[in-house]
Amino acid sequence: MRTALVLAGAAAVMAGCAVGPDYRRPAVDAPAAFRFQVKEAKDMANTAWWRQFNDPQLDQLIVIALGENKDVKIAAARIDQFLGQYVSTRSVLFPQVGAQLNGQRQRLPPSERALTPGALGSVIESYDAALSLSWEIDVFGKRRRQTEAARANVLASEEGRRATILTLVSSVAASYITLRELNRQLEIAQDTVAARRASYLLFKDRFEGGTVSELELSQAKSDYEASLVTVPQIQAQIGQAEDALSVLLGRNPGPIQGGLKLAAMQLPAVPSGLPSQLLERRPDLRQAEQKLIAANAQIGAARAQYFPTISLTGLFGAISSEFSGLFKGENKAWSFGAAAAMPIFTAGGIAGSVQTAEAQQREALLTYQQSIQTAFREVSDSLLSHTKAREQLAYQEQQVATLRRYLELARLRYDNGYTSYIEVLDAERNLYSAEVAYSQTQGNVFVSLVNLYKAMGGGWVAEAERMVAPPLARK
Repeated sequence: MRTALVLAGAAAVMAGCAVGPDYRRPAVDAPAAFRFQVKEAKDMANTAWWRQFNDPQLDQLIVIALGENKDVKIAAARIDQFLGQYVSTRSVLFPQVGAQLNGQRQRLPPSERALTPGALGSVIESYDAALSLSWEIDVFGKRRRQTEAARANVLASEEGRRATILTLVSSVAASYITLRELNRQLEIAQDTVAARRASYLLFKDRFEGGTVSELELSQAKSDYEASLVTVPQIQAQIGQAEDALSVLLGRNPGPIQGGLKLAAMQLPAVPSGLPSQLLERRPDLRQAEQKLIAANAQIGAARAQYFPTISLTGLFGAISSEFSGLFKGENKAWSFGAAAAMPIFTAGGIAGSVQTAEAQQREALLTYQQSIQTAFREVSDSLLSHTKAREQLAYQEQQVATLRRYLELARLRYDNGYTSYIEVLDAERNLYSAEVAYSQTQGNVFVSLVNLYKAMGGGWVAEAERMVAPPLARK
């Protein structure tokens, strides 16, 4: 990668003594284990976990999103911006060489010829060519600290891109699962509409035959109409979910082709790992640390302003009144010099810069520590949410089976004249609510696992990154 080569080439340049504190990773108070741990699960944090769902449509959507999502492309452009700033900042560590070639032909009026040395006629010529060199010797490390900060900003932008990829893959998977869940709810609602319509038509025939009362007919009709209301509500939610997922794919809002049903999708294994591994797994934490490194280096750059600035300059060339004689030995010209400048009184200007840099470093340190604590909380919450959602799903599965049996018995009792139709309607309502709740919890189980993979980070981010067309900074 061009980024890696350029940054690696700066290591020797930045070596040596420089004003300001050298960076040391701050101590992290990491818990020995997460508050809730799934011990029997194997570690899959370094694999493309979304493929374990065994849904080719989801795999295809993630590939499309990685190639077309605007946030990923913005993050890639941001890398090039910081890389350009780094190269520009580093350039002042090296001698700056320039060349110039000037030629002039001028006609003077008679009144000026006598006053102009070397004017033998009405036209005079002058030519000069020179190589110039200037070099600010970075004795106290000001430029090296600035380069160190710029290098850290490039690496931070790289980690920012990886964090964007992590969020994108997780968001596409979670949105797709939500869409599958809503489609399942629509199926339940449509099945309920069909069942209640059949009941209503049956009661209508019975009412016309005089075997049921108008009250029972009204109850059947009311429940049928209530079931109709839920269908457009769910359809609107599906349309909104498809629009949101389309934007993640880098497309205009539109429909999304369906894949496997939620019940047919498989759950991948739960990732495992120690809390301390988050510092290496999560790109957002590595990004926060690179920003801390950059802020730490700026302290040295600010303190270096107290010390002298030493510069060397030189020039070698030739000056002639005729172009043909420009490169003859007697027309050579050269000069060299050295200069040193040091602030004596700045009315607190440098002290203010140092204070600002130190405060920015403290802010970056606190942000880094806060990001670590947030990461620990996200993993703990996701582990807890996933495990408890699976427990809840098992109980709801039993509840749905019980309510289906209850509905069968209620219909049997009604058909044999042991109860009113109200008991059947009550059983249908309870079963519908339980089936919808079961579908929602089923979606929560998948989404909580997606959130856990996102919170844990891992090598899967690098695998997802390889699916993205490499930006210019990585060529």
